Amino acid sequence: MSGLLRKEAEAVLAIPVSENYGKAVDLIVEHVQNRGGKLITSGMGKAGQIAMNIATTFCSTGTPATFLHPSEAQHGDLGIIQKNDILLLLSNSGKTREIVELVDLARHLNPDIPIIVITGDGDSLLAKGGDVALLTGGSPEVCPLGLTPTTSTTMMTVMGDVLVVATMKEIGFTKAEYAKRHHGGYLGVKSRQ
Repeated sequence: MSGLLRKEAEAVLAIPVSENYGKAVDLIVEHVQNRGGKLITSGMGKAGQIAMNIATTFCSTGTPATFLHPSEAQHGDLGIIQKNDILLLLSNSGKTREIVELVDLARHLNPDIPIIVITGDGDSLLAKGGDVALLTGGSPEVCPLGLTPTTSTTMMTVMGDVLVVATMKEIGFTKAEYAKRHHGGYLGVKSRQ
């Protein structure tokens, strides 16, 4: 067990840190906070579950966000995209068909929509199609088959957390604002103390 934990921890430490994080946060703040748009996250499969988590964490910390399922986008849900919105797309391979197609579909609807990408392949179609690419570093999955998204989803989660926290700092999000969004549960009580 300790070997698996060590591999996951090493993968997180190997995530490349670049100026693109600052660029991504600037785009999110500009489009959501300054222009009144929203952050739309998307991913397929396990990456989609991480994208959904990132959206809900952004919502709870003062940045309106929603998850768009990439397959449903092709059947009408693309209509969620409005002026001033921004996309955050997740795909470890950068080749996931539904996500790559979402870039074209979104840009057909709104040619100016900025796209931030989290991927393990900086040379992928997805990375090249985005405005800002954040790379996971491509550490191998800890799955003994090397197939199940394990390490890659851990890295995407951490990278999403970095974007959330950096955005919170940039917008000056306070404990009082947090309390307005958390009326129930332990965090709701703690935020009002």
